[in-house]
Amino acid sequence: MEMLERETPLKMVNFSASYSNYSFMCYGLLLLLLLSLFFFQFAWCGSTVKFLPGFEGPLPFVLETGYVGVGESEDVQAFYYFIESENNPKEDPLMLWLTGGPGCSALSGLVLEIGPLGFKYEEYDGILPNLFYRQHSWTKVSSIIFVDLPVFTGFTYATTESAAQRSDWILVHQLHQFLRKWLIDHPTFLSNQVYIGGDSYSGIPIPVIVQEISQANEKGVQPWINLQGYLLGNAATTGSEYNYRIPFSHGMGLISDELYESLQKNCKGEYTKVDEKNVLCSRDMESFNEVLSGVNTAHILDPSCEWLDTETSSPIKKYPSTNFLNTRLKLPSLSCRSYVYFLCGLWANDENVRTALHIRQGSIGKWRRCTFDIPHKKDIPSSFEYHVNLSRMGYRSLIYSGDHDLLVPFLASQAWVKSLNYSIVDDWRQWYTNGQVAGYTRTYSNRMTFATVKGGGHTAPEYKPEQCLAMYSRWLSNRAL
Repeated sequence: MEMLERETPLKMVNFSASYSNYSFMCYGLLLLLLLSLFFFQFAWCGSTVKFLPGFEGPLPFVLETGYVGVGESEDVQAFYYFIESENNPKEDPLMLWLTGGPGCSALSGLVLEIGPLGFKYEEYDGILPNLFYRQHSWTKVSSIIFVDLPVFTGFTYATTESAAQRSDWILVHQLHQFLRKWLIDHPTFLSNQVYIGGDSYSGIPIPVIVQEISQANEKGVQPWINLQGYLLGNAATTGSEYNYRIPFSHGMGLISDELYESLQKNCKGEYTKVDEKNVLCSRDMESFNEVLSGVNTAHILDPSCEWLDTETSSPIKKYPSTNFLNTRLKLPSLSCRSYVYFLCGLWANDENVRTALHIRQGSIGKWRRCTFDIPHKKDIPSSFEYHVNLSRMGYRSLIYSGDHDLLVPFLASQAWVKSLNYSIVDDWRQWYTNGQVAGYTRTYSNRMTFATVKGGGHTAPEYKPEQCLAMYSRWLSNRAL
């Protein structure tokens, strides 16, 4: 089935009209009338947060939190954190950020990756975890909306059981609807340049979202969004990322020459779906998995710190909520990066924190950083064709990869970017921060920039915040990395 045939229209108030059917004056009057009705019917607003438990003193930036109703009957209440640019919010770009998963909270992106807050690595002693101000936040150069989607992500909740469905296409339509509604409620940002960003699994829905926004703009759907491009970090794209773990592991010295050669011979480059009848390939894959056991797949140089968190967070009966701290929760050690994930959960489940964030009482049970255990229909198997379309439309894009990530190796991203077959305008070279090599980059004629972040993991800014801020700010301002 062709791509445009399987798309469904954006589920929101239809206040666009064809110039061919109405005179310009009638269209303008109709638009104003419907916009007024829209404001009346869908009234919502965010709330400014000046103080947060665990942070000393007033916040040194503008933070707003709130909900936007999405879905046919607004039966999904999407929670967001909005942080104004710390530079010039009137002129700086606006970015909508979607954390991956699917189902990982926007708070994760805010406090672990690109936002201005972070948790201090301190052993939990029964007191609320402490926050600090992160110097290398991407809010230094842009305003950012961090949104909790799909439903049951973070503080986002459903008001009906029928709204509990999660899928790639539902996520695309709801995020598009969210952005247009948010902009109507924040008209001072209507003229700002807009970018859509995310990492990991967000590599699947984001190119589709960008295309849907672009097509809606062309059809006259209001408000018009000043869409400029998108950026993705260590992003899933084609569904074949696992195939690149084998050459990556060999290049990094994790598997022997002999095993690598045997895998190539017996599996013939297909490691994702191994035919059970192929005994030799299956045997080699068992050896591969055994050799890689104990290696941290998010960053191969970090210690492997597994911890068990089996609770769920949905208020819907079929996804019951349980206590955050329970007998099935095994904590990482303080030396592990994942310890801060534990602190994040303690903080977000504190009642004083929820009050400060203006979380609606009774809307969800216990907060979790990621809700992997809630079913999500993956009905967009690959986003590659959307990258092709967006390239033809002329949108800018930044595709970056932490080069020590085994989950989505940089080799996988590099391969599909090259397969677009655009000519190179700036060939492979180093890019620098503070006089040191921060990674390698290449730019193509379709306005796509590919970059590696040296020493970065699966979510590169989490590991290399200073370098990633430099990369982001240069790219935003159309400067070479």
